[in-house]
Parts: sequence; C-alpha cells; structure tokens
Amino acid sequence: MRMSHSSNVALRDLHPAQGLLIADVLQSLRRTPKQLSPMYFYDERGSQLFDQICELPEYYPTRTETRILDEHGDDIAKHIGSDALLVEFGSGASQKTRLVLDRLPDLSAYVPVDISRSHLLAAAKSISASYPCLEVLPVCADFTQAFALPKPARAASRVVVFFPGSTIGNFDRDAAVDLLKVMRRVAGAGGGLVIGVDLVKDIATLERAYDDAAGVTAAFNLNVLRRLNREFGANFELSSFKHVALWSPEQRRIEMHLVSSRSQDVSIAGERIHFAAGEHLVTEHCHKYSARGFLDLAETAGWAGKEIWMDEKRLFSVHYLEST
Repeated sequence: MRMSHSSNVALRDLHPAQGLLIADVLQSLRRTPKQLSPMYFYDERGSQLFDQICELPEYYPTRTETRILDEHGDDIAKHIGSDALLVEFGSGASQKTRLVLDRLPDLSAYVPVDISRSHLLAAAKSISASYPCLEVLPVCADFTQAFALPKPARAASRVVVFFPGSTIGNFDRDAAVDLLKVMRRVAGAGGGLVIGVDLVKDIATLERAYDDAAGVTAAFNLNVLRRLNREFGANFELSSFKHVALWSPEQRRIEMHLVSSRSQDVSIAGERIHFAAGEHLVTEHCHKYSARGFLDLAETAGWAGKEIWMDEKRLFSVHYLEST
C-alpha cells in the first residue's frame, strides 16, 4: 500500500498491481464471448467521458437520481445519522455526494473509493476544499474486493456505504450479490447502505441512454481499447470496432458491445487474440430491476430494506438498507 499527500488529502493507494490486471484482461479475452470488466473504462479520459455522459439529454439516470437525492435528502440524512463514516463506492467526481454532505455537517469522515487514481484525487481535493471541516480519506482500490477502511481522526458511530449511479446494474446476479456482501462487511454490524438502482422501463428510452446521438457513449466504450493500447501494450485499431448497445429481454439488461468490423489479430502483452469479422467484445452489462427484485437480491447478501424513494415516473430508485 502506498500513501500520497496532496493539498492535505492523503490517498490510500490500493490499486491492483499491473501484472494482476494484465492476467485478468487476457483471461477475459480468451472467453467466449470475449469480454472486459467495466473497471477498465475508468482511466482519466474514461472518467472524463463518463462525466460528459451524465450531462447528456438521453442519459436520464444521473438527473433523475440527482433529483431524488435533492428532494429526499433530509430524509436520507436522517437514516444515515450524525457522526457516521460515509464510504462511497465508485465515487467518480463525487457530484451527487454533495447533496448528502450538505445535510450531514456532523459526519465523522468521508471515504471516497475509486479505481481511477487521478480522478479520485482531484475529486477528493475538491470535496476537501468545499467542506474544510470534513476529514476526507480517499482510497484508490478495486471496490469489488474487500479493503481496509482508513481510520478517521474522530471515531464514527457507524459506517454507511453510499453507492449512487445504478452501478450495481453492471454486475451479473452472482457478482452483484458478492459486491453487496463486500459492502456489508465494510459497513459492519449496524451499518447502512444508500444505493441507486435503475428500474425497468421502455426499450427506446434505455437504448437512447446507452447510444446517444452525440456519440459520447461510443467514445467512452472505444476508449477502453485506447487504454489497453497505452497501458497494456496492445495494438487495437479503434476504427475497426463499432459501439453497439443491445437490450436483452431475457436478462433485463442493456449490453454494451464493441463489434469487430473485420477479421483481425490483436496483440496484447505478447499474446495474439483473434477477432472474427462481426465478433462481439462485451464491455458492460447494465441490469435493470423492479424495486422488489432488487430487494430480493439485497436480502440474499444480508441487507434489509428500510426505505425506497422514486421519481414520479418511476424511472429510478434510491434504497436505504441496513445490515442484518
């Protein structure tokens, strides 16, 4: 573990070693169908592109969840309680977090956790500057794996995990249960979870959200290949792949794919990977839930639902749960 300090923000660096990441990428590309973890989206450029996606008119999740957090922020803050340690998984730019922090002046500390080191540190410094009385303890880590929490200067009454953005939908059922169990271990006895969950809706709305007219989502998806070229020594030709978003009614999810336009061989870390013409590389699953369906999933992981907030069109939901 490495510790770095910048502008009075100490970063706990638990980023996975490069060798482990290369092994994971190669194993994923050997599968049928080929796939990559969404974790690889979030280098600095990918994080910036995702921030742009959140501003798109087609991308309803961010503005809808933001409105829910704003309208019901006081109630959410009551559930979190004073003197809590707030741990945000996949914190990104921490924009929605401010709606919670504004209503919780007595937090013990705030722990943003993200895989993108530079993006995380920039967001942590911004939060620290905006809330000078709040201790900010960023952790760079793969949050799907258990990690030790930093110890705040002021003891916390409890730990509450914050996981907005419907990111839980990126995980297939078993992986989602595993992640919810990691969150439960982090929260501990008496802990809480505030989580955003996207809801099933009409297919046209979903497909537009993941294949916008301006092509930002396509750029975001293709950027994963650019990252593999830069950091893993690959030689993907980006112009030979096309972004596609597909709705799977059986799995109730949007799937993001990169489709090879021709037969081609790609080298990565010294290994040759063949792509047939028309072959799909799956980069992300975005599962959509009913409110009851998500609660059933969370209960499997040891959480009990306590409150649900939704928008008037029932596009999106925010849940508060407690560990059992």
